[in-house]
Amino acid sequence: MDVHQLSFPARVVRGAGAINKLGELCAGLGRRAMVIGGRRALASIEQAVFSQLVTAGVTAAAMQWYGGECSETHINRLVLEAKAEGIDVIIGAGGGKAIDTAKAVGASLGAPVVTLPTIAATCAAVTPLTIRYFDDGHFRDLYPLPQAPAAVVIDTQLLALSPLRWLAAGLGDTLAKWYEYRSIAHPADLNGLSASASANSRICYDLILQYGQGACGALTEGKPAPALEQAADAIFIFAGLTSIMGSGAHASAAHAIYEGFTVNDKTRQFGHGLLVGYGNLCLLALEQRSDEELLAAIRLAKACAVPTRLEEICADLTAAELGAICRSCAEAPDMANMPHTVSADDVRSAMNRVDALAARD
Repeated sequence: MDVHQLSFPARVVRGAGAINKLGELCAGLGRRAMVIGGRRALASIEQAVFSQLVTAGVTAAAMQWYGGECSETHINRLVLEAKAEGIDVIIGAGGGKAIDTAKAVGASLGAPVVTLPTIAATCAAVTPLTIRYFDDGHFRDLYPLPQAPAAVVIDTQLLALSPLRWLAAGLGDTLAKWYEYRSIAHPADLNGLSASASANSRICYDLILQYGQGACGALTEGKPAPALEQAADAIFIFAGLTSIMGSGAHASAAHAIYEGFTVNDKTRQFGHGLLVGYGNLCLLALEQRSDEELLAAIRLAKACAVPTRLEEICADLTAAELGAICRSCAEAPDMANMPHTVSADDVRSAMNRVDALAARD
């Protein structure tokens, strides 16, 4: 048997007001903390984080913007700053790119990382993986980390105050766990780990099918609710377990389509999970699923505020730009996980079919 390392988050604290456990968690990990996050995330949590750390006897030595892209440039810059400050614990706050940056900084330092997602857009808060980009935002690679976060703080009170589009992104990205794993997993070939990943991916789908629309309603009202807690569990915990147990080999066409969109300036910043969510529908079309199944997936996507038509992502793509995106989708690393070869023309045909059905529904 090959040696295989599984890295799980050591502790997960979840629920409304979970941020009030942050100081206690950090005190058990270090004495000098650097908070790395997005600008809006830092502004929204700064007072609460400082209060928590001071009460717990932890020095908040630095609060740093992650840089706007999870790139090697910004990771290296923050590593140097952390070393200069004698940092021994990293707090990553915000969305996926900010948290991925913080995780990579912690891994480079050999320091524990506590993640505090302020939006429920991806499962980045729990996984031992960073998605790296070039400084201009182009997708670069998947960068496995030697450690998972030491603690994850999922505060649904914070999440309830976030923009709806980022929850929609999380729902789209999490639905991909089921759609994509199903596309590449063959039941006869499943071992214990892959069977667990498959089971968790199905839990992701079932929870979103039942609670996704209600979770969106909680954000509309700006208040935590049981539906939001269930959706957050799907986005962070069960999606994260799918990624970990699947050893990263759980993505296919939906993520390849996201990666393809990053080559275009007009679509690059639309949102990882929103593009993956649209990619889910294209994946079903690439699999030649029936119109009835595609329409059911489109209705679920609409209930979760996930885009179902290309014009919702960008209404003014030229034929040349769309052609470049489709070529990039077909050439993306995750597309190679599909059980059959997918061409740029196949991607374009899938988009056409999804758009036609979404317009009809």
